[in-house]
Amino acid sequence: MEGLEKKAAMQFVQDAKIFIKSGSGGSGSVSFRREKNIEFGGPDGGNGGKGGDVLVQGNGAKHTLLDFRFKKKYTAENGSPGSGRKKTGKAGRDLLLWVPLGTEIWIEGEKVADITQENQKITLFKGGKGGAGNACLKNSVHQSPRIAYPGESGQESWVELKLKLLANVGLVGMPNAGKSTLLNALTDANSKVGDYPFTTLFPKLGVLCWEDKEIVLADLPGLIEDAHLGKGLGHRFLSHAQRCSVLLHVIDAAQSDAFQKYHQIRQELKLFDETLIQKTEFIVFNKSDRLKEDQKKRLQDLFSNSELIFFVSALHRKDLEALINKIETFF
Repeated sequence: MEGLEKKAAMQFVQDAKIFIKSGSGGSGSVSFRREKNIEFGGPDGGNGGKGGDVLVQGNGAKHTLLDFRFKKKYTAENGSPGSGRKKTGKAGRDLLLWVPLGTEIWIEGEKVADITQENQKITLFKGGKGGAGNACLKNSVHQSPRIAYPGESGQESWVELKLKLLANVGLVGMPNAGKSTLLNALTDANSKVGDYPFTTLFPKLGVLCWEDKEIVLADLPGLIEDAHLGKGLGHRFLSHAQRCSVLLHVIDAAQSDAFQKYHQIRQELKLFDETLIQKTEFIVFNKSDRLKEDQKKRLQDLFSNSELIFFVSALHRKDLEALINKIETFF
């Protein structure tokens, strides 16, 4: 199972850098009409065909940017050149790239698109226009032009794709706090659970179905101190929390230094993106079945500044109803 989990983690790709080029327009044609019994046939060179566009479309069936991990260059088809008898060249085929929902598209440090809806489609690069043939260049001064124009070059650039999962609620916390167990208890997810750190190697999604609502929860890999500097795994996936409206801060209630660890996580969130600590936060004390009443009272006193505090046992699926009811009120 561990090998399968590692393989799955490798297949979750959330960043990719690819080179994209739209098609160039075809060249115009230099041609003259020469047919029997037709005097002064004149120029009849056709225009070149338009180059193919590059399009990006959202696909809810995709959940990773793995497709772009190994192939780095994507080029739309060039337009065909024009020909005699004023025949316009064939337009190049468009290139369509399918990406997961939640994919941001960045060019030279600027976000140019955010694909968040099923079948949302954008034209990233337009194909080049076809060049003019000599039939189009004929005028009162130049009756028999012997030139034609080349087609426009396609647009090209290196493009960064960044996947940020579309989730309403994000679960954050230290490793082994029980985030995966809580996700399984609240939703239809089947996340791996283990009694060792970093059981979750990549974000997992689950759907909380409540009456007529579907609320998407994301279990983010455990954070540790200095995660924003690259320690542990969670720093790689904190960008997914940026889309969440609500954060569930899951704490192992049985730990003696719960208050200190809570503030460590808050600091890591702030150092990554200060807006994360401005989001609505639920403090969820997991494994609370191990606590005595005086221990619960002590935790409530320590976290007296927080309004949304819940004591649950995800493993035994106890005391979850109040948490679910409160989550539901936000969506």
